[in-house]
Amino acid sequence: MPAAGSAPALRPTEHCARAGPGMLRVAVLVSGRGSNLRALIAARDDGLGIELVGVFSDRARAEALHHARKAGVPELCMRTAEFGDEVGYQRAFFATVAACSPDLIVCAGFMRIISAMSLASSAPMINIHPSLLPKYPGLDTHRRVIAAGDLVHGATVHRVTRDLDGGPLIAQVKLPVRSGDDPESLARRLLPHEHRLLVACVTALAAGDVRLADPTGVYFRGARLEYPLTLAEDGALLPVSKTSAPDAPPRS
Repeated sequence: MPAAGSAPALRPTEHCARAGPGMLRVAVLVSGRGSNLRALIAARDDGLGIELVGVFSDRARAEALHHARKAGVPELCMRTAEFGDEVGYQRAFFATVAACSPDLIVCAGFMRIISAMSLASSAPMINIHPSLLPKYPGLDTHRRVIAAGDLVHGATVHRVTRDLDGGPLIAQVKLPVRSGDDPESLARRLLPHEHRLLVACVTALAAGDVRLADPTGVYFRGARLEYPLTLAEDGALLPVSKTSAPDAPPRS
């Protein structure tokens, strides 16, 4: 067992893929089934200019690890029990991620609160969350939307900061809530839109249209974002003007 707070010994090529010149190096953090990871893998295979340099999990049974192996993406699980405490675990975990030299870290269903220390020593990090933040941070978002009687649900990609689901918003996609929806049906209908949103954001980051500058800044084509971008039906990310209503209902 490694000493608490020390990163496990590894060869740089063991858990990291090499990227081609000019490609965005992306590390993905996962804890569960990996559907968003699969969307990124499919986009990469379709020509998106990224290299998935590694998939990292805190759960050995995460289905996402299987998807990574099947796609030829290096993967690694580091379990909390192998370290003395949470501080030591996160120090080791994020040092291992950093060994792959990612340009971007994507939290794709990574069910862990990331410490300020880990964020300060890591590449810029984004997360996909199943609600229209700042509404409904945390868990059980679909149930909470229905309980509140909301007419519109959606998903958000945001920068990860020390505030739980509270970092600067990058982009959102909206979905009307149907009268017969329950939490399960709403989650099922939203999931493919989550995939599209995450791929669109990573595409924009790879192209340089979206830039993550300074500790919390989000810029779109050189201008600092005041409102999150919105995902169009064709997959493009569009800016929202000051005169537009950010919470206007989507087309059904």
